[in-house]
Amino acid sequence: MSREELEKWLSIYGKDIYSFCRKLTKDKTEADDLYQDTFLKMVELYDRLDIRQNPKSYLLSVAVNLWRNRKRKFSWRQRITGPCISLEELVMDIPSGKKSVEEQMISKEEKKLVRAAVDALPEKYKLPVLLFYMEELKLSEISQILNIPEGTVKSRLYKAKQVLKRELEVVLNGKRT
Repeated sequence: MSREELEKWLSIYGKDIYSFCRKLTKDKTEADDLYQDTFLKMVELYDRLDIRQNPKSYLLSVAVNLWRNRKRKFSWRQRITGPCISLEELVMDIPSGKKSVEEQMISKEEKKLVRAAVDALPEKYKLPVLLFYMEELKLSEISQILNIPEGTVKSRLYKAKQVLKRELEVVLNGKRT
């Protein structure tokens, strides 16, 4: 792969892949590492694979697989060494527009609650939600990225929506359905 090709891929898909890495890891440093490793893996495997068909989907699947491997290694190490508590950065968008300060704060708080609810989902539900709603991928592309049947993607999205609806109704309305 030439430098020009790499720069082309970075300029076209870099922002989307980095944004996905940030959502997945919830940590800037880890996202930076995952983003870099994703493109390094693409360079490493470029000659052996035909990623020209759907490069964004390929890059997202590389990021997901690298992240899963890291989580697996981390959980194995944690079993050996015991739990360690880390502080998470909370990055919130600065509100803008013509809303009142009160409306902006409510909107900001609702976004925070939705993000927290999505983050609390088990990985098998969280990944399809992020890929479908954040990356706006088709079910078939998510199926390829996660190496699961399309029907499984649909059922996981459905189940995730049910869980999110139930959790958010409890938090926002104070009632359970």
